[in-house]
Amino acid sequence: MYGPYQTIDESNQAVIQKIVAGAPFLVDVVPAKSVVEQLNGRVLLHAGPPIEFEDMTGPMQGACIGASLFEGWAANEEEAMTMLKQGEVTFIPCHHVKAVGPMGGITSANMPLLVVENQTDGNRAYCTMNEGIGKVLRFGAYSDEVVQRLNWMRDVLAPTLSKALSQTENGLNINVMLAKAITMGDEFHQRNIAASLVFLKEISPYILQTNASEKDKFDVVKFLADTDQFFLNIAMATSKAVLDAARTIEHGTVVTAMSRNGKNFGIRISGMGDEWFTAPVNTPQGLFFTGYSQDMANPDIGDSAITEAFGVGGMAMVAAPGVTRFVGAGGFEDALATSNEMTEICIGHNPNFTIPTWNFQGICLGIDARKVVETGITPVINTGIAHKEPGVGQIGAGTVRAPLACFEKALEAYAQKLGLI
Repeated sequence: MYGPYQTIDESNQAVIQKIVAGAPFLVDVVPAKSVVEQLNGRVLLHAGPPIEFEDMTGPMQGACIGASLFEGWAANEEEAMTMLKQGEVTFIPCHHVKAVGPMGGITSANMPLLVVENQTDGNRAYCTMNEGIGKVLRFGAYSDEVVQRLNWMRDVLAPTLSKALSQTENGLNINVMLAKAITMGDEFHQRNIAASLVFLKEISPYILQTNASEKDKFDVVKFLADTDQFFLNIAMATSKAVLDAARTIEHGTVVTAMSRNGKNFGIRISGMGDEWFTAPVNTPQGLFFTGYSQDMANPDIGDSAITEAFGVGGMAMVAAPGVTRFVGAGGFEDALATSNEMTEICIGHNPNFTIPTWNFQGICLGIDARKVVETGITPVINTGIAHKEPGVGQIGAGTVRAPLACFEKALEAYAQKLGLI
């Protein structure tokens, strides 16, 4: 009934053993079209479960406009919107092509992708690079400033990092960087400043050895030094690579992906393969930049909840108590309470990444859909908050809960697959 396993618990143990055994390395930065064959013609990847343009919220539509301008498909906003509304662009979820994307997740052929290889299983996952803060594509901005930054990332940042990584023996060991940074106050979704600095420390000697111009070397190092959230995208691709390897078990009730597209929140579980189980997405609650308020907030978007599925982000709030006030919570006791609550829906702790402020317990390991439904406790996700109108960008940061209905639907489908109902 359970394949090679006698019980669901045995299946779940096999899945989480895969997660613990993951050995992710950052090995390259490449044009998206070179590793995602579907990105030919007018095709865009997006965050979350499948969605069509007319159902996208403002920020995701704005990011589609920006990508169209970046690719040269349109000369201005009006041309881009006409093209998109007329159905001239094909949309594919990032998750369907071994990729993940932050916020809108909009990814086009000539955008560079981080390449993370899980050397345990030999599989790879991809993610765009972090653009920094302010007016950025992932939050739906598409001004000339945004497009010019994307051009620089394509023409300078990506080639320089690719050359630097080519000088390493096997790429950069991400587990080592994660283990260091989690002891320095990061949870890898809302706070990545320590991990971004550890990455800068590791990559800088190799950047200096490239044949890039002195100006390009300076500009790249300065950008990495200024971009506190740069490591988030590495963490996302890492989580995807490790969880995709765990998905090969094809049994059990472990959550292997969580994602949102502004309309629906979707999850996958190990026993149901590629199938999405969706429910209407919630809107994040949190703190807002000056001049913005909750009524301006867009419903939750982004593939970055893959980090929570891995066990970090909101699941590891206790590692980053400094984040709690930034997302509108209290102090250390609130962070501790959040992580303790999350253990009630997980199978165990990952010994690879221990948290000093949690008495050196490992991060949460293996969200079990059964425990979510039994307890009614849903995963907490740390997230940025986008303005609901296209072109504005980020207006705050906060937390959001995954909808319980996703887990209920997943368990019902798995029970039917096993012939239990």
